[in-house]
Amino acid sequence: MEQLGIDFDVVVSDADELVSGDPIEVAVSNAVAKAQAAWRAGRDHRLRRRCPSGPTSMAVVGVDTVVVLDGVIYGKPSDAPGARATLERLSGRTHEVVSGIAVVDAGETRTASATTRVSFRSLDPATLDWYLASEEWRERAGGYAIQGRGAALVAGIEGDYLNVVGLPVAALLELLPGILHGGAGPLR
Repeated sequence: MEQLGIDFDVVVSDADELVSGDPIEVAVSNAVAKAQAAWRAGRDHRLRRRCPSGPTSMAVVGVDTVVVLDGVIYGKPSDAPGARATLERLSGRTHEVVSGIAVVDAGETRTASATTRVSFRSLDPATLDWYLASEEWRERAGGYAIQGRGAALVAGIEGDYLNVVGLPVAALLELLPGILHGGAGPLR
């Protein structure tokens, strides 16, 4: 959002997240739960601001990203051994990064999803040790961050790079087409 020059606030949602099921449905459902929880919090705390739907409202964006390999969803590893196991599974293979995005505006929810294929290099133990020591894997779906040191793990991608980073901008612009021109007002 900063890169696009969009005014926004971050609201951490307490929404419960799904961890299994159809990857697109999981990502979209989690994004909806996050956006609706933040929207309710904004409404309840009078944090609403100006956007096209009215002078006292705001748009809320929720996003959830999962990594999928062979139909198995890999979320955020809870510890270093879990991160190592996930990265070992992804090593030398192509997986999918699936993001769900939800926009709540004036109580109405709109959704989209994006999928990007990411191919990993074959990762030797020294490279895994180096990456795990960085602690960058923490709070990252699939245990890596392509925009950081995790770039060293990647051989190539097919699709939207920004989706892998965590915000599918093209999908966001489809849901909020006026956002770049001040048409959506501040976001949460």
